[in-house]
Amino acid sequence: MGGVLWNIGAFVVALGLLVAVHEFGHFWVARRCGVKVERFSIGFGKAIWRRMGKDGTEYVLALIPLGGYVKMLDGRVDELKPGDEQYAFNHKSVWARMAIVAAGPMANFVFALFALWLMFIIGVPSVKPVIGEVRPASIVAEAGVLPGMEIVGVGDEQTGDWESVTYALISHLGDDAVTLKVQAPNTSYATDKTLSLTGWTFDPDKESPIGSLGIVPLSGKVLPVVAAVVAKSASEKAGLQVGDRIKQVGDQPITAWAQFVELVQQAPGEPLQVVVERNNSDLNVTLTPDSRKVQGKLVGFVGLSPQLVPLPDEYRILLQYGPLQALWHGADKTWSLITLTFDMIGKLVAGIVSLDNLSGPISIAKGAGSSADYGLVYFLSFLALISVNLGIINLFPLPVLDGGHLVYFLIEAVTGKPVSEKIQEVGFRIGAAILMLLMGIALFNDFARL
Repeated sequence: MGGVLWNIGAFVVALGLLVAVHEFGHFWVARRCGVKVERFSIGFGKAIWRRMGKDGTEYVLALIPLGGYVKMLDGRVDELKPGDEQYAFNHKSVWARMAIVAAGPMANFVFALFALWLMFIIGVPSVKPVIGEVRPASIVAEAGVLPGMEIVGVGDEQTGDWESVTYALISHLGDDAVTLKVQAPNTSYATDKTLSLTGWTFDPDKESPIGSLGIVPLSGKVLPVVAAVVAKSASEKAGLQVGDRIKQVGDQPITAWAQFVELVQQAPGEPLQVVVERNNSDLNVTLTPDSRKVQGKLVGFVGLSPQLVPLPDEYRILLQYGPLQALWHGADKTWSLITLTFDMIGKLVAGIVSLDNLSGPISIAKGAGSSADYGLVYFLSFLALISVNLGIINLFPLPVLDGGHLVYFLIEAVTGKPVSEKIQEVGFRIGAAILMLLMGIALFNDFARL
């Protein structure tokens, strides 16, 4: 329950902040264009605080903190007093109206830049993209990629950590092939490995793009050695002790902790004959895993923690820069997020990427909660990603969104006369229907992932 509340709280903070930033963009440019803003509200519903500014704008803090809105003087919905025409939105030039509408998405892009700039100033702990294992018969194995190689580039993009490798790989989803630039240990030059991506797909809920290609990143080792035993657990009942090395389960030798975990999970309530090494001698114990229901399926667990050997410091990096360098890196990453999002939307429309990948508010809430768990820098990265997506979504040419209004204004600029109210009304209905359909698919995907 606590995890759900934490996710909801992080979601409210993230979405409320980003939508408020979006609306502030409209507000700021409207004021600069001489439009009278009657109300600027953070949140919806009942006002819990309000103040009338000297500029004639009512500033409101409302009860429901999911965004906000800007109410501008508009002769199409308001009764204008004599002399008010110069302050009304609909009486401004078409270019001024386009600037006001476009300012919302632009504010989201600027906020993403700010968030990433701050993130790089604080510093992002990361890991060099060094390959730990290559799965047999995988895409990278067939290309001749070997364990120990460091990925220094994907296609035309340089990669310094696993996140940049992931984003670069996603941008090539649907391509026939991609070139991986890799550097072997103790060498100063990179070689090209061509990966065949024909038919390459992956389920983002079950695996990463990196894992789906057959790459296991180099990480700290998890040894099949007992580091802790949970009180009153199956392991304590079996007599297992800290320091025991698990050597065999039944007839299967154990060389990795993951092997032991898999065998335990497959045997809830079934006695397992386990050989452990203790004080340089082998000992046979009978271990009967307890049962636990996970996603409707019974799995075994025994209450053990393994011994961890951390990744050596030589593979760890801190992406931290001074203010000017952080601004450059923040701008570069913001642009990468924008181009990647547009690219993925194009592939979604073309059918290269499945509609199953659409995510709604539940997935966003989970992402907000998990990123907040990891700390401020990861939450800032999450905010930047969602802010870019919010800005781009609002640029869709659907009449209910900013992009649809921009299309109408562009037609007006070309033809010299505004689009008729009747056509706009039809467009709004069609746009709303499409938007509701997409939201329905996203919500269905969210519930399917629960």
